[in-house]
Amino acid sequence: MQNIGYYNGQIAPLEELMIPALDRAVYFGDGCYEALYLVNGVLFALEEHLDRFYNSCRLLKLPFHLTREELKAELQKVVDQTDPDFAGLLYWQASRGTYYRGHAFPPADVKPNLLMFVRPCPLDPFHKRLKLISLEDTRFLHCNIKTLNLLPSVMANQEAHARGCDEAVLHRGSRVTEGSHSNILILQGGTLRTAPTDELILPGITRKHLLELAQENGIPTSEQPFTMVELMNADEIIVSSSGTLCAPVGEIDGIPVGGKDPENLDKLQKAYEHKFLVETKQI
Repeated sequence: MQNIGYYNGQIAPLEELMIPALDRAVYFGDGCYEALYLVNGVLFALEEHLDRFYNSCRLLKLPFHLTREELKAELQKVVDQTDPDFAGLLYWQASRGTYYRGHAFPPADVKPNLLMFVRPCPLDPFHKRLKLISLEDTRFLHCNIKTLNLLPSVMANQEAHARGCDEAVLHRGSRVTEGSHSNILILQGGTLRTAPTDELILPGITRKHLLELAQENGIPTSEQPFTMVELMNADEIIVSSSGTLCAPVGEIDGIPVGGKDPENLDKLQKAYEHKFLVETKQI
């Protein structure tokens, strides 16, 4: 089955699953989420996604009631319903529970709600060069939390698609932050650079992997802010996310970019492809 849904222990076809109107995710977006790649029954980078999920709960003061092992068991129930050769994303979110609308948190006896589903989703090709647009980052100052409040990101990504592009790179003034649903890295002078994990960007799992793989392969790294001017003049620009592991950029706002350090780019892509295939038991 490809369209599996889960809500508070109930598993059903996603189209049949019902969520209460008073779930705080509905009217406040009051919750956090994770999405990771599932292939052949293996959840890629599960432990790191769990680390970030529980940290998001902590930052939101969301009293998620399942232990790490209990949550793993619930995730596995959904995985067990997929076809053996399924490849795609497993998404889960926790909201602050079901209660009458009010800005203050509900009483302590109201338990969080847990929603999950899977959807087929092929990984983006490694060697396709993406087209980006640039937009001012109008999101709030809690981008390090993987919150359900994604409307600014939705609007930015829709603008990119409306212009025939793959993603939007966001900036606050001159400083590059991240993409609408990805992290942005650059190769410059042989160094892999990315913004620091402050409140302006999400601490991406794929971003973390790329930094580790760079160091393992003799590529220096830097986690310091960089500007739009530096981005446009970078040797290579990389988009990273759970579905786009290490995609190069060929154009921003219609201007050709990148293509000046194919050796280090190829080294990173091959290293990541090998890591993914090994950890998902495909080789």
